[in-house]
Amino acid sequence: MAAPERGDLVYLSFNPQAGHEQAGRRPAIVLSPKSFNETTKFAVVCPITSVDKGYPFEVKLPEGLPFKGVILADQVKSLDWHARSFETKGQVTDEVVADCLELIHTFLS
Repeated sequence: MAAPERGDLVYLSFNPQAGHEQAGRRPAIVLSPKSFNETTKFAVVCPITSVDKGYPFEVKLPEGLPFKGVILADQVKSLDWHARSFETKGQVTDEVVADCLELIHTFLS
């Protein structure tokens, strides 16, 4: 199984979860580079939801992708992609990845 690449739209399990975290098998975007993902067998991802609540840390997905909705940049996670049986479903532009990383930077800097 090939490692996911930055910008991949994937489907994987977010369980176990706690509190208000996204749960279940769901879509996500991969934000870490393939070299990291290959080496560590982890990938840094953010879940995608179909419910747009207008929160400041949501990034809207462009039209024409396999998933519709928003990326929840404030729920960034490092997950073992190999153990969670991910499926790649598509790819976003570098601009969408940059928008996510910029939002994450605002609360990690």
